[in-house]
Amino acid sequence: MTETKSTCPYCGVGCGVIIESAGGQITGVRGDPAHPANFGRLCTKGSTLHLTATAEVTLQTRLLQPMRRVARGMPPTITTWEGALDDVAERFASVIDQHGPDAVGFYVSGQLLTEDYYVFNKLAKGLVGTNNIDTNSRLCMSSAVAGYKKTLGADAPPTCYDDVNHADCLFFGGSNAAWAHPVLFRRIEDAKRARPDMKIIVADPRRTDTAEIADLYLPLRPGTDVMLFNGMLHVMLREGWTNPRFIAEHTRGFEALRERVRDCTPEQAAATCGITLEQLVRAARLFATSRATLSLYCQGLNQSSSGTAKNAALINLHLATGQIGRPGAGPFSLTGQPNAMGGREVGGLANLLSAHRDLANAGHRAEVAALWGVPSVPERPGKTAVEMFQAAADGEIRALWIACTNPAQSMPDQATVRRALDRCEFVVVQEAFSTTATCAFADVLLPATTWGEKIGTVTNSERRISRVRPAVPAPGAARHDWSVVVDVARRLETRLPRRTNDGRSLFPYALDNAAGAEAIWLEHRESTRGRDLDITGLDWAQLDAQGPQQWPMPEGALEGCSRLYEDGIFPTPDGKARFVDAVYAPTAETPDAEHPLWLNTGRLRDQWHGTSRTGTLGRLFGHVPEPALQMHPQDMGKRQLSDGDLVRVSSRRGAIVLPVEGCADLTPGQVFSAMHWGSEIVGGQGPEGAALGGVNALTNNAFCPDSKQPELKHAAVQVAAARLPWTLLAMALLPSSSALQILHLLRSKMTQFQFATCVPFAADGVALGASDAAWSGVLLRAAHREPVTSRLLDEIEALLGLDAPESMRYADAGRGQRRALRLNDSKMGDGRLRAVLLAGDTRAESWIRTLVQDQLPAQAFGRQLLRSSSRAPSGVSARGKVVCNCLDVSETAIVNVLGRADAPRGSEDERLADLQCQLRCGTSCGSCVPELRRMLRASEVTVAAPS
Repeated sequence: MTETKSTCPYCGVGCGVIIESAGGQITGVRGDPAHPANFGRLCTKGSTLHLTATAEVTLQTRLLQPMRRVARGMPPTITTWEGALDDVAERFASVIDQHGPDAVGFYVSGQLLTEDYYVFNKLAKGLVGTNNIDTNSRLCMSSAVAGYKKTLGADAPPTCYDDVNHADCLFFGGSNAAWAHPVLFRRIEDAKRARPDMKIIVADPRRTDTAEIADLYLPLRPGTDVMLFNGMLHVMLREGWTNPRFIAEHTRGFEALRERVRDCTPEQAAATCGITLEQLVRAARLFATSRATLSLYCQGLNQSSSGTAKNAALINLHLATGQIGRPGAGPFSLTGQPNAMGGREVGGLANLLSAHRDLANAGHRAEVAALWGVPSVPERPGKTAVEMFQAAADGEIRALWIACTNPAQSMPDQATVRRALDRCEFVVVQEAFSTTATCAFADVLLPATTWGEKIGTVTNSERRISRVRPAVPAPGAARHDWSVVVDVARRLETRLPRRTNDGRSLFPYALDNAAGAEAIWLEHRESTRGRDLDITGLDWAQLDAQGPQQWPMPEGALEGCSRLYEDGIFPTPDGKARFVDAVYAPTAETPDAEHPLWLNTGRLRDQWHGTSRTGTLGRLFGHVPEPALQMHPQDMGKRQLSDGDLVRVSSRRGAIVLPVEGCADLTPGQVFSAMHWGSEIVGGQGPEGAALGGVNALTNNAFCPDSKQPELKHAAVQVAAARLPWTLLAMALLPSSSALQILHLLRSKMTQFQFATCVPFAADGVALGASDAAWSGVLLRAAHREPVTSRLLDEIEALLGLDAPESMRYADAGRGQRRALRLNDSKMGDGRLRAVLLAGDTRAESWIRTLVQDQLPAQAFGRQLLRSSSRAPSGVSARGKVVCNCLDVSETAIVNVLGRADAPRGSEDERLADLQCQLRCGTSCGSCVPELRRMLRASEVTVAAPS
């Protein structure tokens, strides 16, 4: 076995991993104890990375060969790399020649490596001559970028992870770090345990797992963050809690802000935000008077039509109180993606240039042109993400190159995005996974390497640069993203007018090897000389020998800088930070009589983005098995809805059908659904037969005027009963060698129903642990106004192996009902259900699903298996949802332990320790600990209640 140190490809925490491999295959993964981001810890997603890289997953989900479509709607066919790259170069050159460089666009990803980002940026701005290059980081971090630049002078988080150990007050704003940044949250739990007097404030419309650790929870109304922060500043000024000396010596612009917040009285702010006056005053006091206050914030602030104002208003509080530039104090934006920071560093956004230079600055454009050896860099602003797809929908952009991202799932207002992809004359998709929705729109598909195969660097949320190293060779014909870009760029250089001053290639890097990647990084390093992120004192040899390093690290420095602005000097012309006159404005769209509810979207604990990787593992669906819409029970009661009912959720842009479930963590008037549920997982057909998209069919593409970040967090929706009486449940355990392929084939049938969802699932003792490579679970749920055709049901049965002669059957064509079941063969143990289809009447799901998923003996039930009764036979008891994914501990098992007569009645920590001793839940990655604590408190209430 070989071990290779690399970096996790998920969130911005940037955890180090050690990849185990043998025979060209990844066989295991564990946290790197020497990596300063995680010290060996991994979350549920990171700890299962090796299971997403098995040979079975690779063969069934990966894009392994270059492919080309003769015409849209036709299946793609394999082509050669030479043919594919020639085609890309010819088509892009043709569009540029006929319509100009701004007729093409590049949409790339925060999951690319810094080297990939750099050459994409150079291709667009240096060779093609367009600034139409943007990234999905626009959807998550651009408001943080704009907020930092407007206030502190540079896009640089001034803090580090170690600050959680020095803060006396932690303020969470719009961040569910417990799920979105779980390893960092483990450090926060450790810090709170070590220093119980540390106060934690959580401001969020939804009571998330992060709020479980809070001393003060602020359930503010969606979009009212600026009013909250201005109201807090009003209180600070009234009570004398600001720092006049810091304001006078290190800032400018405070008088204008003072006038602004004069009218934001605590009473008005509390009423606007939907919190009590006491909560507002306490939040202001804790923030201002604590020895050191650290704020942590993410998409709740960023994904808004006033995202920059929200970021700036929070940073205003740090400047007004002097809570910056020392251990434990400062505004810390938590990066969403693994290398969104690296992309910002190389100018991978439509308004940026290399090394945090501004496109609008003529001097910065001249510096980059000199670095690259080109006459100029185009000055016309490029199209940002929303603008780019609108331009393609309008016919202005005629060729799109999309890399390592899935806009047909992740962008807001999916109707516009899909119209853009349909209308665009030429679409290139450079991707590792063939199963993403965007691949269906591609004229050319280019296979890329992914985690475990890539080489280069990434930068995490605390400005720490880590190496990414390949553990195994690339499968099939997949190539590194940067190498593909360089190869196309060289072809374009022969087809476009020469851009370099001396006639040499802009892309003189060796292809497909470490030397090429390092040469690109060294060029990027030189571009940072003298800039705020100067890394001229760093090289790959140091990263290899000394481990990850933080920037800045200029030439001559022995190590990177952990905290910025400790000297009180900021990267502005006069060295002083700027207060921003942040004005509260309602969200771009507010509920009304037609759309009376707020829709909020967010992450789940065990899924990542569009699930192209995490969605290959049934065990990662244990905690949240299927898509759903969460709704407050009071709102459900008004609509006469019960848990599991199908509802039609509609906005001004589209509609989607989902099961609804009650959730008291929401306040009335709000609903929530996870951002991960795209058309690959949930869909169906609308009343006119058009395919329904995922959750982003509903979301709003209105964006912040400063950051151009869209308002994914706030959309007004209507929720009504879907009234689809004919239902279907089909599920099976299948050989892992074919399960994902069958999952994809089942998903291709979802548009034949008014509602459908198709997901993998884990089965106890069969699809977990050592047996994971042998069997996997697949589930299809659907509903329709009337019975679907027998032919469609036959096709589904055949895919699940239910067309075998030994299957048991019942059919009533007149009532549109059918049931089919198949017991396991000898390889899986006699007498257990291998596959089932319930059509027209799915009441028996409540116990039949348990038999399949938990692999309980079923043979003794005989003909009961074909009955439609919802009453479970004696001995059939569901395990319930999985709470601890790492150790496969179910909700039912936890409830049983908590409810036993001899369960200890000590402190919460003592009871948690006993529970962990009994079941080991929460002792691996710890992601489930907040939920375990919530269950402990709920059981306490139950015990205390009178009989």
